[in-house]
Amino acid sequence: MDYTHHCDSPLGGITLASDGEALTGLWFDGQKYFGDTLGREHAEKPLPVFEESVRWLDLYFSGKDPGFTPKLSTHGTPFREAVWEILRTIPFGETMTYGEIAARLASTRGLAKMSAQAVGSAVGRNPISLIIPCHRVVGAGGSLTGYAGGVDKKRFLLTLESVGL
Repeated sequence: MDYTHHCDSPLGGITLASDGEALTGLWFDGQKYFGDTLGREHAEKPLPVFEESVRWLDLYFSGKDPGFTPKLSTHGTPFREAVWEILRTIPFGETMTYGEIAARLASTRGLAKMSAQAVGSAVGRNPISLIIPCHRVVGAGGSLTGYAGGVDKKRFLLTLESVGL
């Protein structure tokens, strides 16, 4: 059984999802792939992981690095999981390009190269926006390409983190 919680943010409503123990989803209301990993049967329920996640969001939207991560659980293909793990390493206030992620994955897998487009697809399917910081991934030369929540939200988030655009 999946559980949900709704909260407000400076960018609109956010829906959180949990398996009862860990956070399994965080989406801006109406974003692309909204609820993609949410089971058909789910119910609103107060949970400690939701309280912790809302605390994280409050700190984040105040312009601070929260300094902790709620317990997370993702379930994707091995490729997506590898991309999402790299996303978790991008520090607050910094960015990484799709090409850099592709190069890192290729290196760890002993490959000469990997498709930045394939990386982009995996980044776009990140089920836990913000906390797994897919908004910190930019195109070559720092261009603001793609974001499931919308490029306007991506720009706001990077500005909040004082990333020079």
